[in-house]
Amino acid sequence: MTQRLHLVFGGELVSPTGTAFKNVDDIHVVGIFPNYATAYDAWKNEAQRTVDNAHMRYFIAHLHRLRDEEAAASSTEELG
Repeated sequence: MTQRLHLVFGGELVSPTGTAFKNVDDIHVVGIFPNYATAYDAWKNEAQRTVDNAHMRYFIAHLHRLRDEEAAASSTEELG
């Protein structure tokens, strides 16, 4: 069975309309979750906790899509 891992992370953005972080050293990694439902709950909790700061944004990354064994290797993997 394929694992469907999800990473929840966020931080302060340069602009509330963009996705560039103000300081990547301050990115808050909430955690890695085994399914979308638990990742969504964690994302929602952090988003609601920081709702008063328009520059704070949290994201859900689908890690299982990044580690697809069937996909061709990217150029960064070939550097190895």
